[in-house]
Amino acid sequence: MNKVYKTRLALSSLSVFRGILNRSVPKAFYELLGAAEKTPEEFLSAYGRFYSLICERRCSDRLAYSLTEAALFDENCFTRAAAAGKADELPESVLCAVRRDCKVILAASELSADELIKGCGFYDEIAEVADLLPRWNMGERAECFKAFDGSLDPIAQYYRKNGCGMFARYKAFVWRDGDIQPILHHDKIEIDDFTGYELQRSKVVENTRAFIEGRSCNNVLLYGDMGTGKSSTVKAVANEFRSDGLRIVEMPKERLIDFPLLVDKIAALPMKFIIFIDDLSFNEQDKTYTSLKAVLEGGLAARPRNALIYATSNRRHIVKEKLSDRSYSVDDINTRDNMQESLSLSDRFGLTVCYSAPGKKEFLEIVFAMAREKGIKLSDKELAEGAERFALAKGGRSPRCAKQYVEALLV
Repeated sequence: MNKVYKTRLALSSLSVFRGILNRSVPKAFYELLGAAEKTPEEFLSAYGRFYSLICERRCSDRLAYSLTEAALFDENCFTRAAAAGKADELPESVLCAVRRDCKVILAASELSADELIKGCGFYDEIAEVADLLPRWNMGERAECFKAFDGSLDPIAQYYRKNGCGMFARYKAFVWRDGDIQPILHHDKIEIDDFTGYELQRSKVVENTRAFIEGRSCNNVLLYGDMGTGKSSTVKAVANEFRSDGLRIVEMPKERLIDFPLLVDKIAALPMKFIIFIDDLSFNEQDKTYTSLKAVLEGGLAARPRNALIYATSNRRHIVKEKLSDRSYSVDDINTRDNMQESLSLSDRFGLTVCYSAPGKKEFLEIVFAMAREKGIKLSDKELAEGAERFALAKGGRSPRCAKQYVEALLV
């Protein structure tokens, strides 16, 4: 039995990690191995398709990494248990199957292009063409597979830290078309990127840390003036704790009626989630308003234990209120009750954090700090005069305004 045929047979018998054969590169590699037992035309065609694919995936010089990486991002009974720290609770028969699958994947990642070409059943017929075929380089395996010796501990630790499935591959998500969709290029802002608002951020960070550690924590409403860093704070906190298994899912306000569907998808997962609702506001009490109230407190589809809701709003009370709402009308004998209903949503957030517009002194401190970070050589006086003119043109001072001013100086 030659090495090519043996590798294909072993891959065909994958069990726990069988899902990797649905990934593009392992699937094409498996099909190429099968073509080595067919006709010269089929083999050469499969070889060309495979090499084109790995060039597109930028893994032609590290095929071993691509094959083993597919296992790191697979979702199965072992990876889910390992992500929850419960891999040792699986039956020994399952753990044996996992070890065997890992060995099979590693063996496949060691099969070179030359071994594959010369191991096909008709090499003598295609030698003249085959010798001119492009070759890939195997490169190194994914980190926790580099020194695999049969122990599952390093691999289990990887899943415990990074999660499993698409939640290991991606860090930020959005609710779209009735499902959780990954954000391919998420905002990588970090806590250290901020200047000012330390007290506000510390409250959000501490609440999130308590959530990660399983201590008492609250849903959070960040409210205040535009451009003060409310949304950026949520994103930065999610990035800060991503290595602790925290993921963020942005949910559009208009889709809050889908919250029960989102709950069903994340409740049983071992990771923890921030459900992020940005720019939350209502002109009136509608279905989404009622849905969010039920989620925050008292609904049948309440948030699961592994999720918190972080919302931002420019309004403290979220629902737009008119003077007429506070005037008594002959048509409404319960005006006070209706007013209390409009204010009740914000009260259901256990933690509210106010981001007010900075004064002149705080605004200039932010400008100076950003300018120093960017290496701008203007004096504080020049920066202050320019920043004030810029803020006047923008209609007010804010961290966003300060950032835009400093970036304008770099142009």
